[in-house]
Amino acid sequence: MTDPATIADVRARVEAARFPLQQAGADWETGTPLAYMCRLREFWLTSFDWGSWVDRINSFEQRLVEVKGERIHVFVEIGSGSNPTPLLLSHGWPGSFIEFLDIIDKLAHPERHGGDSEDGFTVIVPSLPGYGLSPAPSRPLAASDIAAIWSALMVDCFGAERYVAYGSDWGSIITASLAFNHPEHLQGVMMTMSGATPDFANGPPMQPEEKAWADRLRQVQEREGAYQAIQATKPQTLAYAQTDSPIGLAAWIIEKFQGWSVNGMREDPPFPMDVLLANVMLYWLGGSLAPSWIYMFMDEIRAPKAGKAQVPAAFMVPPADLFPPIPRAWVERLYDVTDYSVAGRGHFPGLDSPETLVSEIRRMLLPLARGRL
Repeated sequence: MTDPATIADVRARVEAARFPLQQAGADWETGTPLAYMCRLREFWLTSFDWGSWVDRINSFEQRLVEVKGERIHVFVEIGSGSNPTPLLLSHGWPGSFIEFLDIIDKLAHPERHGGDSEDGFTVIVPSLPGYGLSPAPSRPLAASDIAAIWSALMVDCFGAERYVAYGSDWGSIITASLAFNHPEHLQGVMMTMSGATPDFANGPPMQPEEKAWADRLRQVQEREGAYQAIQATKPQTLAYAQTDSPIGLAAWIIEKFQGWSVNGMREDPPFPMDVLLANVMLYWLGGSLAPSWIYMFMDEIRAPKAGKAQVPAAFMVPPADLFPPIPRAWVERLYDVTDYSVAGRGHFPGLDSPETLVSEIRRMLLPLARGRL
């Protein structure tokens, strides 16, 4: 991660960056603004210290695990208490394990943060295949494929007789697939999205609240869904620019951290540039193409689910996400919902509202882990 030649190459490319003209709407309306990217470039060259991030990453126990033919990078933090339940945390695109670094210790060792050691989880944070420090997979993988890998990781590699799982973004979709397809040993799940689509054709008719939400969702997709279409159909073409230009890669990724965290506003992303660039560096080092492959399987998400998952589910739905908060009635078609809250801030709660996320994970998943619901 700190090869001098690689770091020097990144710096040279950032220094030599060629910027486009600024279109009308210089406040995120047409994409990442030129003024912001100029400030980011200056910060990258004068203040960003990737080495300090490497030290922080290496302060955690990590493993490279072979599972179902793929090599998966995993953070492992053994929890406090007499019998900590394993907790699987799953990120999505354009995120990474950077989202969870601030909450691992709080979840594993609550006594260090004013809590009870018996509430500790053993925290397992894998990087999706091709993301973070996980090598690119041998082939494009759907969310269901990754869920099968996650199940084998927890049960076969870590010997978990019981565990709980949390996911956001694609992590929600993968966690939903765990609940539907791999319920053995899984005691409960928590998500920020529904992770699946109800079968309205063969179920109760859509209620007004659900119809209004679906209409708003379609409007958002029409306005903001171009990135999905590109990554689902022409990821190879996009990858040349993102693999050759760290500024281009950063602009593509950081625009999502803005739009999915301060939805409808025109202010800069609510995250330090240092954090944003650490996340971008993981994509730069690993290559941007493989993380896009998962978008080739969007139809898997849209396929209606017949019946409910066999695992109880809880939801913490951010109010300022790209999408409006999903109605509880919608997710109740898919799961036995044990808890539902509109909480946190945006699409990346591990970064924008870590204390709330920790509190909600503990409140929602500990009862499921202990069989009290």
